[in-house]
Amino acid sequence: AGTKEDAFNVLDLAEYAKSRPWWRKVFGPSSGSSAEKYNVATQLLIGGVTGWCTGFVFQKVGKLAATAVGGGFFLLQIANHTGYIKVDWNLVQRDMNKAKQQLKFHSSGNKMPPELKSRVDEVIIFLKKNVVLTGGFAGGFLLGMAS
Repeated sequence: AGTKEDAFNVLDLAEYAKSRPWWRKVFGPSSGSSAEKYNVATQLLIGGVTGWCTGFVFQKVGKLAATAVGGGFFLLQIANHTGYIKVDWNLVQRDMNKAKQQLKFHSSGNKMPPELKSRVDEVIIFLKKNVVLTGGFAGGFLLGMAS
């Protein structure tokens, strides 16, 4: 007869998690499209829930960022009005003109760098393969922004 220890196999969850991360199965480059793995309702549910969560968080962070930026401008205006800050408007104008020239120079070529083009192509391929998931995400994102 065997001992109690022989009757059970020990499973190290940390090792199991390292060998099989869930995000690689869902989003990995070799994972294929979600259309091959999930039915339409599941794709819409996954896309809608993740989109709603993302939109909700984006809305809250956006409000916080807008409040911080607006408050910062308000404080700067008060500091300028009371004399704590002096703005060199000639320097601002010179820097703005320099930035305009650089924008004209960069936009005249109208060509994307190859690294950016390959990333854009990867995103387009992903969107085409997972159109239902992407549609659910977009709808959920809009609902999250509205709530």
